[in-house]
Amino acid sequence: MTNRFQRFISFEGIDYCGKTTQIQRLVERLRGLGLRVEVVREPGGTAISEKIREILLDRSHEEMEAQTEILLYAAARSQLVHQKILPLLRQGIHVIADRFYDSTTAYQGYGRGLDIAFVKRLNRFATSGVTPYKTIVLDISPQEAERRRRQEGLKQDRLESGGIDFYRRVREGFYHIAREEPDRLVFIAGEQEVEAIAAQIWAYVRQWWNV
Repeated sequence: MTNRFQRFISFEGIDYCGKTTQIQRLVERLRGLGLRVEVVREPGGTAISEKIREILLDRSHEEMEAQTEILLYAAARSQLVHQKILPLLRQGIHVIADRFYDSTTAYQGYGRGLDIAFVKRLNRFATSGVTPYKTIVLDISPQEAERRRRQEGLKQDRLESGGIDFYRRVREGFYHIAREEPDRLVFIAGEQEVEAIAAQIWAYVRQWWNV
């Protein structure tokens, strides 16, 4: 493999886009072929990062400033990268991340309105330059995300309470990232049938990982 992070891919998108379902399907298929695959989630994935996740998503922390929020995300990601992702990659294991730093750029940068140049510097610092080889973005509208949340009868966490306008900015943020890195980000329409989405993802991944 020519890229030292080629065994590392990430999934992105606004909430309720279907990332977790598609990751589960992909992992089952890859492991069925004998590939060693591990999934990590953001924020989370380590004892420290999971504690930070609890703080970030807790609705009782409505007073949290955007600057505090982004630093907590960066801290959780740094621990995950150095404790889990890098060791797994060094062992030759394929890693799939349910969110990575593109979420910070989209949510805290474009969504919260923080300085994009600073967000990018912080992302690089927290990850020590670790970058997904490819990133799959499952693209749905904010209205569809809200419909799915209501359909599942789920309460909003602290981030999800940002409203439709917030999610419009986040979605546009992913578009901005894709324009800057068209070779890394792949968009898939997330409002298709689950099987159709899974087939498109598989076509990409089998090409990237030669399976």
